Amino acid sequence: MTTTPHLRIPQAARPDDPTVVVPAPVRVASVPSGHVYVRHLSPEVGGGPQRLPDPDPLGGPRAAGAAWWPPVMLDPAWAADADFDVFHLHFGFDACSPAQLAELVDVLRRRGKPLVYTVHDLRNPHHASPGEHDAQLDVLVPPADALITLTRGAADQVRHRWGRRATVVPHPHVVDLARMQELQDRRACTPGGPFRVGLHVKSLRPSMAPMTILPTLLAVVRELPDTVLQVNAHRDVLDADGARRDEQLAAFLHAAADRGELDLRVHDYLSDDQLWAYLSSLDVSVLPYRFGTHSGWLEACRDLGTTVVAPSCGFYADQGPVLSYHHDETSYDADSLAVALRRAHGLRPALGASVDERRAQRAEVAAAHDRVYRAVLDGSVLG
Repeated sequence: MTTTPHLRIPQAARPDDPTVVVPAPVRVASVPSGHVYVRHLSPEVGGGPQRLPDPDPLGGPRAAGAAWWPPVMLDPAWAADADFDVFHLHFGFDACSPAQLAELVDVLRRRGKPLVYTVHDLRNPHHASPGEHDAQLDVLVPPADALITLTRGAADQVRHRWGRRATVVPHPHVVDLARMQELQDRRACTPGGPFRVGLHVKSLRPSMAPMTILPTLLAVVRELPDTVLQVNAHRDVLDADGARRDEQLAAFLHAAADRGELDLRVHDYLSDDQLWAYLSSLDVSVLPYRFGTHSGWLEACRDLGTTVVAPSCGFYADQGPVLSYHHDETSYDADSLAVALRRAHGLRPALGASVDERRAQRAEVAAAHDRVYRAVLDGSVLG
């Protein structure tokens, strides 16, 4: 692989000892830097890389909490002029053609700016077919100076498909650690209620197949004592005038709710605080995916002590402890889902992560990223 010279890491004197020179923070253009996943790649308190803020897509100064979509950093013109040491791409490039991504890579190469790419998705959950995302990956993976992914299974696929080594760095916590502690404490002190199984269909991504698993969920919940099935959906899917209304799903859910077989909650997008409170109220969250790779939802559930029942597609079981059932694009095993739900009800497994575990993991994740940045700045092509 042909490489280009890279910038050397700038040095800075330690203020307490001017004779000792230590590396200055690496300036990283993370795409998107405002996403919670990317924010939690940095040390909890100070230090680590200096991540550039997301430029405002509408132009002008970016207010705190402003949207990062579409990511301005993906514009080759921005990458040609901006002041950074390392370009780190995570996600947000769905709307970019392979040609646009190739132009971005070319700009980075001409400037001698290392490209780090974290392979979150080997199959895009927003795309009904894999062709477009595969073409994007073929542009990004081979020339990257370093690859990161979240699980060993995904790293094995990267090696198989492109002959590249990806450094495995686990997904950090999603819920803020203070909020995580608060909700974990509240769960521990809350008197026991019905065993609550949650299915969240959100705005019905192409990767979701709720109609495949709903009959099984209803049948198992009916047989389990003191158990409730709660289904949450966005208005755009279930409202009569919803932009993404699914007639079959809407009719099924409303009829089951009318019969008292499930607790149906229809709402707009939840704020983070609302989402964490909702997930914390569940005993189990069932992921209805037929394809995918990794899941931030899974990690949020682990933060809050909610057991995840995850499909066999993707690498969800590699991310952390879950109860698995067989479900992919070609097959579904209803019995395996029933077994997972019965086990969750009977054993009440503690599959979450403690705040101390997440705090220690975050420090390790931050250190791993800093090592990767300094390696590529030193001219190393990893993998």
